[in-house]
Amino acid sequence: MEYRLLSKEEFDDLAGRILYEDNHLLVVNKRAGEITQGDRTGDECLTEAYKAFLAQRDAKPGKVFLGLPHRLDRPVSGICLLAKTSKSLERLNKMLRDGEVHKTYWALCCAKPEPPEGRLEGWLNRNEQQNKSYVVAPGSAARPARYPEAKLAKLDYRYLQSTERYHLVEVDLLTGRHHQIRCQLAHLGCPIKGDLKYGAPRSNPDGGISLHARRIRFTHPVRKEEMELTAPLPASWKGVI
Repeated sequence: MEYRLLSKEEFDDLAGRILYEDNHLLVVNKRAGEITQGDRTGDECLTEAYKAFLAQRDAKPGKVFLGLPHRLDRPVSGICLLAKTSKSLERLNKMLRDGEVHKTYWALCCAKPEPPEGRLEGWLNRNEQQNKSYVVAPGSAARPARYPEAKLAKLDYRYLQSTERYHLVEVDLLTGRHHQIRCQLAHLGCPIKGDLKYGAPRSNPDGGISLHARRIRFTHPVRKEEMELTAPLPASWKGVI
């Protein structure tokens, strides 16, 4: 299989965003606006870009395997975990299902959360037409009868600091629901900067939102070593926090 030839600028950019790599894993820093897997827009996804990168860097003939155990929404930036072998992909998928991959996000919010830390639990219902989720019942009691497809969502949050206009909140994701952090923080009264869909007053210049997959902690799927990786903040955050 032939992959497109990357320009020097593209190649250097992709190389510079690698946070960790070995024979089994590739961990990269995704930019806001990039898609992690193909969609109806037809835009090149991050996975395909890194397949082309690996084929070019390693002069690799044939097809490059690169699996995606979890995805980040297009407007979100930060750590993206990719599997370089089918064995590591299978094991990572199981670890994610079993809650053994711990993901921490940073969000710049339009309001300071009250209380400043806590756990958010609630039933989320996804509206496919709007591509948006709603909290249809707070707490972790039984699923509301009106929403048989609602899913229970849980996260822990901590307020970290404020600037003149924005408030930095750290989130530990305990479940992986559609738009979960965006929806639950907005329901708390703290929409994320730039997130018009969930109540932010204005968009960000780059079209993304100020939600960043900051840190990931997991056991290496093959070597069984404890891993903890952190993604640098986007350049657009400089001067804001």
